[in-house]
Amino acid sequence: MIGPARARDAGEALGPPAVTGRIQGGTAQGPGGAVTEEILAAPRATRVRNPSFTDHPVPTVLGTPAVPADAPGLAAEHAPHGPRGAGETPAPSSTPAVLAAPRGATGLEFNRTPVRPGHLTGTA
Repeated sequence: MIGPARARDAGEALGPPAVTGRIQGGTAQGPGGAVTEEILAAPRATRVRNPSFTDHPVPTVLGTPAVPADAPGLAAEHAPHGPRGAGETPAPSSTPAVLAAPRGATGLEFNRTPVRPGHLTGTA
């Protein structure tokens, strides 16, 4: 897997499998945001042109690589009983991590997502 941290200090994990799942799910959101997910709206209209997931593909377990994850379980001194929220904290970092590969390979700056093949060739 490219980039994002695969560990999250969520404090004392009350449900370790759930925390691991949150880490994996948040990491899997990055490739979708980077290269596939896009909401298209008609100009000056309130209609979405791709309102279904058929036209707005999102990563699934079938297209997502295995993400080894760990919740170290370090208790927070300031929180009751030590736990903190796990959420899907890798999500904001995994999209830029995925985009770092084409940027590093091409030297191109990307100012939008998703990045399409045309953005790499200058035809988008």
